[in-house]
Amino acid sequence: MKILILYACYGGGHLSAAKSIKQYIDENYSENETILIDCMKYINKGLEKVTTGAYNQMAKRVPRLWGKIYNNSQKGLSAHISNGANKLMAIKLNKLFIQYNPDIVISTHPFGVQMTTYLKSKKKTNCKLASVMTDFAPHDQWLVGSDYIDYIFVSHNAMKSEIASKGILSSKIYDTGIPISNRFLENFDKCKIKKEFNLDVNKKTILFFAGGEFGLGKNSTLKIFQSFINNIKDEYQIITIAGKNEKMKNAFEDLATSNPNIKIYGYSNQIPELMSISDLVVTKPGGLTVTESLCSALPIVIINPIPGQEVQNAEFLESKGLAIWIKNADDSKKIVSELLNNPTKIKEMKAQAKLLANRNSTADICRIIMN
Repeated sequence: MKILILYACYGGGHLSAAKSIKQYIDENYSENETILIDCMKYINKGLEKVTTGAYNQMAKRVPRLWGKIYNNSQKGLSAHISNGANKLMAIKLNKLFIQYNPDIVISTHPFGVQMTTYLKSKKKTNCKLASVMTDFAPHDQWLVGSDYIDYIFVSHNAMKSEIASKGILSSKIYDTGIPISNRFLENFDKCKIKKEFNLDVNKKTILFFAGGEFGLGKNSTLKIFQSFINNIKDEYQIITIAGKNEKMKNAFEDLATSNPNIKIYGYSNQIPELMSISDLVVTKPGGLTVTESLCSALPIVIINPIPGQEVQNAEFLESKGLAIWIKNADDSKKIVSELLNNPTKIKEMKAQAKLLANRNSTADICRIIMN
């Protein structure tokens, strides 16, 4: 069979989820042919560059505006414009369907889902279509043309129930979890990894993500980082990942002032290893990062969620008792102090993370589709 996997680069999670699915199919169903395509870049590279750039800048500079756009795109005029644009783009994507003639299409972004359902409705393809949602709350843009979607994969059971309440057959909704790399299933030598990152093997470790390449919420991030510095004492150590943002990395280094309990790095491709040695993670709540944290049984401290999907993720995780959300108006010093001095609370959060995690999400998704 020919399998087409679609994604779009509005945030990094969609591509990571798509890569995980492709890798698993290639390794376990090797008699099939798979290709991975950025559906927006395929349609028009210029359009993809402009729209992803606009998303990144809005998320960074005017996050509330992005939140309104995200929420309004489920209804009214905004929804009609979005759906209409995707119909026009589907006509361009049809060239790929003619050339490749896929038996199965798997999309980790709603644009790919919408374009494929439009092509199915016009009998341009008779492929099976799987929609793989990459957040912890549903959005109606994922469900456009739902009659033509064969599989809908979601992160948890309550999300499945909410989608079914919209009149969509529950038999095609699966609460598998969000797909992640199989590297998060490995058994790492934790002492070796701690030594590799110059960490004390006997201390508890806090993994602090700075917010990615764009350094979202820089001032609040630095304030929260300072709160952790002031409260770690000698029991904890912090490893900070600043990503590709050199300014953020330098700002962290200025605050750390050669503190032996704090290690600061830029970009790292060893996130599975770092999560395996950690006892707590501080991060913005992107769907994939949260899923990786859950699979690593990590309590989460949420910072700087982007209005829209990440705020919904934050609300859900906090409601489940596995995360604490530090908002801009909160007293971060007090919250961090109370958390780090309450090992029972951290233990309870860890237990809740284990309950919500689905370590076999990628395998389950691929098995359901391929079988």
